[in-house]
Amino acid sequence: MIFYILAQCTWGFLQSTAGFVTFLLNIRKKHYLFHGAVVTEWNLRSSLSLGMFIFVTKHTGEDLKRMITVHEYGHTIQSLILGPLYLFVIGAPSLLWAGIPAFGRMRRRRQMSYYRFYPERWANHLGEKVTKEKSMGNIFTD
Repeated sequence: MIFYILAQCTWGFLQSTAGFVTFLLNIRKKHYLFHGAVVTEWNLRSSLSLGMFIFVTKHTGEDLKRMITVHEYGHTIQSLILGPLYLFVIGAPSLLWAGIPAFGRMRRRRQMSYYRFYPERWANHLGEKVTKEKSMGNIFTD
């Protein structure tokens, strides 16, 4: 866990700094640790990972929240692998895939899982591999 935190604070400095600021903005929310990552349950209906900080929606059941956390933890592993490239290789494409309405319509029209896109599929794989828990890999949304 020490290596995880040290690497996130150095190699993953950009995203961990953004995550820390977001954490501070949500300081009054519920927080807990998950395999070295700091998890915050927030009011948004979406979830996000920035370095060693994970933000999960509080608007879901505990089992689904756990699977979302495993998925988001996979993004923290991507942060360790990619370092400063994470925001460009994973963060921006993932935000666009989630946030642009045309992509949502395309996924619905094609009955395509949100988790089919490379950053999400890879995050599921890494999260499951490292935690040995189930993530969002077989869940179809949108």
